[in-house]
Amino acid sequence: MNMLQQYYGINEATGISITIGKDGNYIVNVCAVSIQNDQLSFQKKLLDITDINELKKLLPVKSYVSLNLYGKGILQKQIEKTEEINQHNFSQILPNANIEDFYVQNFISGNKSFVSVVRKAEADKWISQLKELGFIALMLGLGPFPVQNVTAQLNVYGNDVIFDGHIIHRNEESEWISVKYHENTTSEFPLKIESESISEKLLIAYASAFQLVLSAKIDGVQAEVPGLNEELKKVLEEKKLKVYGFLTLAIFFILLLVNFFLFSGLNSSNAKLTEQVSRTAQSSSGIQQINDQVQQKDSLLKTLGWEGNINKASLIDQIASLLPEEITWKEAAVDPVDMSASRIQKSIVFYTRKIRITGNSEKIIPVNEWIARIKTKAWVKNVQLDSYTFNSEQNTGQFTILIDY
Repeated sequence: MNMLQQYYGINEATGISITIGKDGNYIVNVCAVSIQNDQLSFQKKLLDITDINELKKLLPVKSYVSLNLYGKGILQKQIEKTEEINQHNFSQILPNANIEDFYVQNFISGNKSFVSVVRKAEADKWISQLKELGFIALMLGLGPFPVQNVTAQLNVYGNDVIFDGHIIHRNEESEWISVKYHENTTSEFPLKIESESISEKLLIAYASAFQLVLSAKIDGVQAEVPGLNEELKKVLEEKKLKVYGFLTLAIFFILLLVNFFLFSGLNSSNAKLTEQVSRTAQSSSGIQQINDQVQQKDSLLKTLGWEGNINKASLIDQIASLLPEEITWKEAAVDPVDMSASRIQKSIVFYTRKIRITGNSEKIIPVNEWIARIKTKAWVKNVQLDSYTFNSEQNTGQFTILIDY
């Protein structure tokens, strides 16, 4: 399963850094990256955007976004190393303030904590704007601290990291000592990420995107925002589920092919046996014996699910091609076990010419839509929703569909 790990994470992400000026004006810088086969590449680099609504024209809808805020409204304070920021020690940062009114980011480096806070109302305003533009916000960073995750990629030759007004002092162990901001301070030489040149203004946006695409592998420097944390967890779980679903379908398809060739071989053997009977049967007892053998073969074929050379893999493919995006396919069984008949006959009995499909859907409407699509297939005789139950713990509905063909 380790081979599948690369497909579990987010392979495309956009970092959006917003610098808020003292006058309330802001500048937006954007860096979109993608990762494939452990190779990271840049997709977009956008500088000095003064209207956040312009992003709707520049970025794909439903882009996964890591937002970073800096400037007016974001308070940063350096204190002794503190593993957890709570109401008790929050008073060191903002006396007489309630921690419940703020999003808090605690970046620990060496024996120091660099704590950044922003009012929830201020941060939620930007997050809501991104959602209204059609993007999916999954992470919130404050200040230059997410750059910690990409400093090893930079062409920095000393202890200090300088870019776009930020001056980060580090010790010999690359632990942060202090952070300062001087508006006109720039790097002495052009910055590069590995061999790729990058504007100083884009470094925070790049670091934000980088820690999102690797969120399953590294600890991102981010503020604790419960809503975004839950959304990120949901996205990662959905990707994992899709990988498992695809793998299950692939295995099922291979099994269907094996069964197809097995049934074809049995059918060929049955045809040869019938031909031999017609040539060699000389007596009624001999003919009866051969007929019994033929009946046994036919019974075996029926038990194994042979139904007139029907390409069942093709039927499954056709059903899958009609699957709405809102539905997760969990299991498909061709000619499943008839439990009631099996109990009566005290042996395993299978349904004939029936497909049973189970899966998950938050709403029943996509399930009904899928059923309507399936009914359009000429080979489908009947489709019915056997059951639909809502699992409140998993926040999704579980359904079973029966198809006669």
